[in-house]
Amino acid sequence: MKLNALQSTKGSRSTRNRRGMGIGSGNGKTGGRGHKGQKSRSGGKVARGFEGGQMPLIRRVPKRGFTSMAKGYQIINLIDLARFDADSKVDAASLYAIGLVRNATDPIKLLGNGELTSKLEIHVTAASTSAQKAVEASDGSLSLSGAK
Repeated sequence: MKLNALQSTKGSRSTRNRRGMGIGSGNGKTGGRGHKGQKSRSGGKVARGFEGGQMPLIRRVPKRGFTSMAKGYQIINLIDLARFDADSKVDAASLYAIGLVRNATDPIKLLGNGELTSKLEIHVTAASTSAQKAVEASDGSLSLSGAK
């Protein structure tokens, strides 16, 4: 095999469409933009939602309610904590390190799904009552920061 003999497979590369290159090109004269009007001009764009001067739908329809900007909890179950060794500290950084939470800054809530077999020191934002009882039953400690 010689480097000067290499060719790309047929059909893998297509030539770009050169608009405005004469009548024979198929896109001569107006270059595929039709005739006249704002959209035929260079830089001629219509803003999103613009309806030609008519009052846009987004402004005609009444607005109701609001969108809450509060971040939801990242959920951790007791069964997920089985990965940790006994007497180890479980906090946002350690949960993030093993990939149980998406980031270490958002609030974390511990839920009671599963069983906790080893004694752990758990630091989370919130916990369900069943999770709190399970941690107490395993002689572990649970501290809640409570900030949401």
